[in-house]
Amino acid sequence: MQKIYLCRHGETEWNITKQHTSFTDIALTENGIKQASLLKNRFKDKKFSAVLTSPYQRAKKTCELAGFEGIVENDLVEWNYGDFEGLTTQQIQEKILDWSVFKYGCDGGESVDDVTKRGYDMVKKLSKIKGDVIIFTHGHFSRALIASWLGLTAKEGRYFSSSNASLSILGYEHNERILKLLNDTCHLKTDYH
Repeated sequence: MQKIYLCRHGETEWNITKQHTSFTDIALTENGIKQASLLKNRFKDKKFSAVLTSPYQRAKKTCELAGFEGIVENDLVEWNYGDFEGLTTQQIQEKILDWSVFKYGCDGGESVDDVTKRGYDMVKKLSKIKGDVIIFTHGHFSRALIASWLGLTAKEGRYFSSSNASLSILGYEHNERILKLLNDTCHLKTDYH
């Protein structure tokens, strides 16, 4: 049965400073380039029916460094943070005490319902592809997409994690959609003992 290999892009400067990054098209750091290059080791001899990437350079570069030429899929962009773009969670919580993107969405950007719809639309597109697919996307959207795959809303994305250059795998068991692997970064470790 089909598997969806879900890769988050490598590290950027705004990941380090914990600033919310959606439509700001930021490049990978040197470390992010190393992380993305190490992803390549995960896919030796693996063939995919489709390789899809967000249009933003951090995802496209990760795709390239992982050894692929991806087709741009606009529905793989990060959650649109709107007025919160470039702000940290701490800065946003100075205005909205218990703010979380999964709880409130973003003023001037996407709501939880918007991202849930986009996640379900993406699942439909992926389900029409025969064979395994690898996608390169972003942290919060990855978590929302995992939730959508499992029949949940983007709000439940809060229960999942997505580190820079991590790999998660969505798949099936007994014809039911499942999460086969979550937030695996073992390829980033230099000491396997």
